[in-house]
Amino acid sequence: MFSWFKTLAHREQTYPAAPEGVALYVVGDIHGRSDCLAAVHALIDRDIAHQVRGDRSVEIYIGDYVDRGPDSSGVIDRLVERSAIARAVFLRGNHETIMESFLRGLTPFENWRTMGGLETVLSYGVDARALLANRGTIKPRDLAQRLPISHIRFFSALQNFFLCGHYCFVHAGIRPNIPIESQSIEDLTWIRDDFLNFSGDLGCIVVHGHTPVPAVDFLSNRVNIDTGAYATNRLSVIRIDAKGLSVLGDSSR
Repeated sequence: MFSWFKTLAHREQTYPAAPEGVALYVVGDIHGRSDCLAAVHALIDRDIAHQVRGDRSVEIYIGDYVDRGPDSSGVIDRLVERSAIARAVFLRGNHETIMESFLRGLTPFENWRTMGGLETVLSYGVDARALLANRGTIKPRDLAQRLPISHIRFFSALQNFFLCGHYCFVHAGIRPNIPIESQSIEDLTWIRDDFLNFSGDLGCIVVHGHTPVPAVDFLSNRVNIDTGAYATNRLSVIRIDAKGLSVLGDSSR
C-alpha cells in the first residue's frame, strides 16, 4: 500500500517476560485516528477484565499522536482522559517535535504542513480558509490560542524513552552502541536506517514505531508496532506479560 512499507518476514519470536506482576500494553502510531484509538482502548479493557493473574497494567503509547489523520485534537482528548483512569506512559514522536517546534516559531507552517500539520490545526478549529485558498499561512499564535491547557500539559510531559525490564520503548529507535541516557532526542524520534539495518545486540529489546510496516514486525533485537493506522485503519497494540510478548490485536478487529 505504501512505497515505504518494507516486505519483511512477520513472525512472533520468543521474547523476555515483563517484570513480575506487570502487564504492559503498547500502542503504535495513532496519527489523528481517534476512532482507532477508541477501538484499541476497548481491546485493552476487555483483556484486563479477563486477566486471571490480576497483573498491574501499564499502557505505553509510542508517539505520533497528531498529523495526517482527521482528529488529532480528539486523540489528545482521549489520551488525557485515559491518563486519569489508567497507568500510562506517553512517548514523544517526531510529529510532536515538529508541532512543538512550530509553536515555538522555529519551524514554518509550510514545513509542518508537508507532514500532515494542516489536518492537525483544522482539528483544533483553526480557521484555515485563507491558507486553503493559497492566500496566507498559519502562525503559531493561531494554534496556541486554541490549545486547551490539558493539551499543553500533555505535550510538555511527553517522555523520550521508557525502560521496563528487558525492554526499551522509544518512538523511532536508538543509535546502536550508545547508552540510552546518551541518545539524542533527534535519534530517538527520527532515526531510521542506522537503527533498522542493525542486527546486533542493542542491550535490550527495543519496541518502536515511526516506520510503517504491514504487520507488527518481530526481529531478534526489536519489534516495530507502527502499522500505518491513519491510512490502513489498523492501530496495533501488543501485550508483554509473564508469557512474553504477543500481539493483542488491532483496531480493525
